[in-house]
Amino acid sequence: MRANRILLGVVAVAVLASCGRSRLVREPASYGARTALPPVRVSQPKYGATAVVKRGQTVYRIATENGITALDLALWNDIPPPYIIHPGQRLRLYPLDRREAPSRPVASSPTTGSGAASAPRPVPSPVAPPPAAGALAWRWPAEGSIATTFASGDPTRQGVDIAGKAGQPVRAAADGVVVYSGSGLVGYGELVIVKHNDQWLSAYGHNRARLVNEGALVKAGQQIAEMGRSGASRDMLHFEIRYNGKPVDPLGYLPAR
Repeated sequence: MRANRILLGVVAVAVLASCGRSRLVREPASYGARTALPPVRVSQPKYGATAVVKRGQTVYRIATENGITALDLALWNDIPPPYIIHPGQRLRLYPLDRREAPSRPVASSPTTGSGAASAPRPVPSPVAPPPAAGALAWRWPAEGSIATTFASGDPTRQGVDIAGKAGQPVRAAADGVVVYSGSGLVGYGELVIVKHNDQWLSAYGHNRARLVNEGALVKAGQQIAEMGRSGASRDMLHFEIRYNGKPVDPLGYLPAR
């Protein structure tokens, strides 16, 4: 999956939603009078469901109509830039876990003496273990306490929230290339996404300032943003780790501290 090209194309999707292309933010945002924050945009996967593309529909429109972010819909379906979809094309409305073994056929039960067969018992699919990080050496992206933890299957908890103070450094969790730097994804505020290899991505949201542009090569520990509260009610960093586009628990990969 060409996740880097998909993520770069999300900017084009955001343009369709009149978001425009974000400029690099270098000055702290003003937090004067408190205003109502927009609702956090998270995906609501519909497992087993699909959508058939109709004439005139776009990735952004289909995602919005189904309660899914354009980022997730693109990743779940390996849609490459420039996000061209065709009428009749069928899109998954849920992530495909590539680590799970295909389901086995239902085993039939022997017949009883009366000739009636007992109800077949489905064979459960094996639970896939967390993916190994390989050669990546993860490090904490910011100092602070954990305010919210990851919860598998909960679309409102796709990462961890690290509480801190406005302006403190946000650092790359591993070596990689910046594939997104902007504010076009509702609910993430000022967001930076780093691609580490073909399988692994990390996301850093709610910053007050982004210090890197798309295409920049970054090293683990390099400052890439300043902590803030863009799209959030408090100063914090929302941090996600994704494997093949699917969020995993960052605490399973970050070192103990």
